[in-house]
Amino acid sequence: MGSRGASSGLARNGKRYGTEYHTVLKSGNIKFVKKNEGAATAPMETMTKGRVYVTVNERDQVKHITYYDAHNKRHKQIDVEGPAHAVDGVRIVPHTHRGYEHDEHGTRAPTTREQKMIDRALRTWYHHIGK
Repeated sequence: MGSRGASSGLARNGKRYGTEYHTVLKSGNIKFVKKNEGAATAPMETMTKGRVYVTVNERDQVKHITYYDAHNKRHKQIDVEGPAHAVDGVRIVPHTHRGYEHDEHGTRAPTTREQKMIDRALRTWYHHIGK
């Protein structure tokens, strides 16, 4: 798992790929990761088709659930924790951002399918840490 994605070589920030995150749990196609330094941010890219990343923050809370497109680039991120965003005039958490960077294709409430993934990720993670 790399510096803002998974690949070989160096990222734009000068860090070697594979050094920014570490895996704390794997469950099926879901990989739970923590950032090695700094605030919890979601990975931008992956090398594994169909992979879903769940980013866990330093307080062992599920922060983001991230999905990737056919080119292994981030295309959707569900913010499970953090600041609320306005959707139809109402500030909500969780919410879904669409786009590679974060929100270039809008923010919306989670779909039923996304809510099932949120529930699965939370259940798996909190079972793992014993809460």
